[in-house]
Amino acid sequence: MFKTVLIANRGEIACRIITTCQRLGIATVAVYSDADAQARHVRLADRAVRIGPAAARESYLAGDKVIEAALATGAEAIHPGYGFLAENPAFARAVAEAGLSLIGPTAETMELMGSKAAAKAKMEPAGVPLIPGYHGSEQDDDSLLTRAREVGFPLMLKAAAGGGGKGMRVVHDQDTFLEALHAARREAAGAFGDERMILERYLERPRHIEAQVFADVHGNTVHLFERDCSSQRRHQKIIEEAPAANLDEDVRQNLLAAAVRAAEAVNYRGAGTVEFLVDGSEFFFLEMNTRLQVEHPVTELITGLDLVEWQIRVAAGQPLPLTQDRIQARGHAMEARLYAEDPERGFVPSSGPIHQLIFPADADVRIDSGVEAGDEVSMYYDPMIAKLIVHDSDRSRCRARLSRALSACYVDGPTTNLGFLQRLAEAPVFVEARVDTGLLDRDLDSVIGTDATAPDSVVAAAACFWLAEQESRATDHGPWALADGWRLGREEARTLEMEIQGQRLTVQATGSQATGYCLALESRTISSRLTALDSHRYSLAMDGEHRHLSLFASHALHLDICLPGQRWRVVRHTRFEALATGSAGDGRIISPMPGKVLEIRVAAGDSVVEGQTVAVMEAMKMELAIKAPFKGQVRQVSATAGDTLDADVPLLEISAD
Repeated sequence: MFKTVLIANRGEIACRIITTCQRLGIATVAVYSDADAQARHVRLADRAVRIGPAAARESYLAGDKVIEAALATGAEAIHPGYGFLAENPAFARAVAEAGLSLIGPTAETMELMGSKAAAKAKMEPAGVPLIPGYHGSEQDDDSLLTRAREVGFPLMLKAAAGGGGKGMRVVHDQDTFLEALHAARREAAGAFGDERMILERYLERPRHIEAQVFADVHGNTVHLFERDCSSQRRHQKIIEEAPAANLDEDVRQNLLAAAVRAAEAVNYRGAGTVEFLVDGSEFFFLEMNTRLQVEHPVTELITGLDLVEWQIRVAAGQPLPLTQDRIQARGHAMEARLYAEDPERGFVPSSGPIHQLIFPADADVRIDSGVEAGDEVSMYYDPMIAKLIVHDSDRSRCRARLSRALSACYVDGPTTNLGFLQRLAEAPVFVEARVDTGLLDRDLDSVIGTDATAPDSVVAAAACFWLAEQESRATDHGPWALADGWRLGREEARTLEMEIQGQRLTVQATGSQATGYCLALESRTISSRLTALDSHRYSLAMDGEHRHLSLFASHALHLDICLPGQRWRVVRHTRFEALATGSAGDGRIISPMPGKVLEIRVAAGDSVVEGQTVAVMEAMKMELAIKAPFKGQVRQVSATAGDTLDADVPLLEISAD
């Protein structure tokens, strides 16, 4: 067994690996960039080494610096986690040449499975089902068009050398094939330095089912069952679960057997994931990820095994801890990815300090996180805050536990996707396990709903909370100090101005916390009383009915109120405060997220048309094109390429024609 392991990663996965190493008595070395000098993984590790500036290409992607740190600290092995260098064959070779062990597969396996075309060529003779298509060497326009006609339309164009949605196009007919081909080639060349394409039959509504496999150097290969990762947006997974619900048992067993054959066909070593698309009673090989997956905890919870420990033992030359017949699955597990991103603004990443971070106090909810309160979500890296993983005896109970866990979470700081996750967990298609890989991109609004009008219970809870706060701040307890609106001869109403989802409303209230409140809302009145059950759980009595909710107060003027499947941000305004002004509607274009300005495509005096890209920004591995809101003329440009900006900083101003 290794005595010291260096973790070539950051954030949640680095913390996750450190936890297992500490349990096994293995010393850990963290690496960090300037942006992560105070990060949680640095605080948890036994030692930490600076490897460069904030930019990933100068730190976490600099393999030579990582290896140098390992040698300098006496580490015997390097765990790459996922992302960054985890599937880089050149790095794997350099690690071996330095006399170190990589906790992962060989460079040759990474190289083989990193090419979609080469992987498919290897899978076919192993009896692993492939999507009908073409992945050969003839790459000129005419040959590919001929092959496309043979495959049939609609079909999928994919970059042979990469993934993540880059170099990928759906083509519905031959008239648009060449245009799509040229665009996909350009994107593939830019992303991977390789413009080779493969063609596949386009599956309209498949499920994404993947199998966890493990192999050692002694010839043993096993599977640890499957996961369903069909809940996706733009090819990025949102909620994963194990096992896959509503999957025919014959399909399940054949898929798992095919995954083991796939691993054996490439002499695999360590943890790997074989991904399939399932279409009815058919399943097809998609790709193999030669690393630990983000969603590995759901497999751990149904099997009771530590996959990181297995990785370390296999890399140290030990045989797999269990044979296939001794690996059992129990119950159901789900994982939700909590990100700093804004669903109301197209899921653009968010960043900044985390002032409060509250997770459910439930022993049956596992939290894998790379940050704590007081830390910062950096604009330089993936904006994941945490993964919430739950387990229960069956899918229905597991999903209900996930929904409760999400409603018990709170982040005071960057905007998050918590509300989106809550709505998805309660959506009928998710409850009934009817999600396919394209559903959320195809029909997001119908899945999670678009009703921006808050229910009366949210308004009543917010009003009761703030009214009670007013009363509790009284400096003495005499009748003249109570903030209850009492007047000689009559009761004076108190007024609250609040805003929910951009809608401003006024509430007139009489009564007190002791007696309950009568709230006047437009043309209706509500009788309500709010009672604290614990630090964040409340009972709201409203018009003779009781309901429980979660309420979080970041400071005096902001509340998050959670009902089943819903989360509402309520902002209190002072009586005569005006709402913020200035937006794209008046021609002022501001940075939608913290990030770096890659391009400014216009100058003062230029004419623009509605929808024209005027600037491009980058943050957290994502590029965002910023477009003109209407036809007009550029009056002023306030930013230049290379600038690093916070959110809501002016970029330019356009006057309408």
